[in-house]
Amino acid sequence: MNRNVIPSAHCWSGWCAVLALGLMLVAGCKEEKSQTGGASTSGGNKNIAVIPKGATHEHWKRVEEGAEKAGKEFGVNVIWKAPQTENDRQEQIQLVEQFTADKVAAIVVAPLDEKGLVRPIRQAMDEKIPVILIDSGLAGEAGKDYVCYVGTDNRKGGEMAGEALAGALGGKGKVVMLRYMEGSASTEQRESGFLDAIHKHPDIQMISDNQYAGATSDVAQTKAANMIDTLRQADGVYCPNESSTYGMLQALRKADLLGKIKFVGFDTSPPLLEAVRKGEIVAVVAQNPIRMGYLGVKAAVDTLNGKKVEPSVDTGEILITKDNIDSPEVKALFVTP
Repeated sequence: MNRNVIPSAHCWSGWCAVLALGLMLVAGCKEEKSQTGGASTSGGNKNIAVIPKGATHEHWKRVEEGAEKAGKEFGVNVIWKAPQTENDRQEQIQLVEQFTADKVAAIVVAPLDEKGLVRPIRQAMDEKIPVILIDSGLAGEAGKDYVCYVGTDNRKGGEMAGEALAGALGGKGKVVMLRYMEGSASTEQRESGFLDAIHKHPDIQMISDNQYAGATSDVAQTKAANMIDTLRQADGVYCPNESSTYGMLQALRKADLLGKIKFVGFDTSPPLLEAVRKGEIVAVVAQNPIRMGYLGVKAAVDTLNGKKVEPSVDTGEILITKDNIDSPEVKALFVTP
């Protein structure tokens, strides 16, 4: 018998039909499986893009930790992408535009510039891609230009810092504030809140509040070093974020001014917390970045699932001092929910 008989056309077409039907059934099963659990989005799209201001600061590493935790819990794929530096507004704009073009299910973003990010975020919303703000605000309206804001009450945090410094000074003295960067809504609110608190104390004089640290701790250290003559006249100093606080810490240390100037900062990292323990920094206002990342992704998932989300979700803020640094409340800031 010849075992190399070629099937007839009729037989061959029959086998093709069976094979095609099998492939369709498999594809159907896969499609059904992709839409079970997690975000209820068309076509099983469960990609949520998270765009921080940067990736080098300890703050953003913990935001990422919280976002990844939420992604695993809610069955979505978190795509973490950060600008190379925290002053690259154009790169962040391009990231929002790219993820919009990629048709991700949702975008979670910490705007580098409250005005510069308005257009691309509105464009994403117009494309039916919900946008959740974290950490920093936008010159827009919640529920219209973006879904909601998840993060610190930054003005309140600034007020806490101002009261802490005023208390450390006994309500009198000369004070310097080194700002972070123009256009950053979160730090501008911390700066405004700080000034509001300080202005309640008529015997405290602001001798410098118009200088900017820049995007990195190295640049901040250089800026602070250039202000050293002014700092030598000061009794107290305030910085509104991690990089400006660390840069100022290094500059004061090099100038042998630590301990001689009452210093209040914002954000936490191991070096800053160690400085609080040593009494080099009077206090730092701590955010809850893990909770921020987690709740930012959760808000995106809830929105995709048709659940109502509040226009503003406060992730909390706490003043860390030498007296409470080992308290359960402070330790909880560094534990993933």
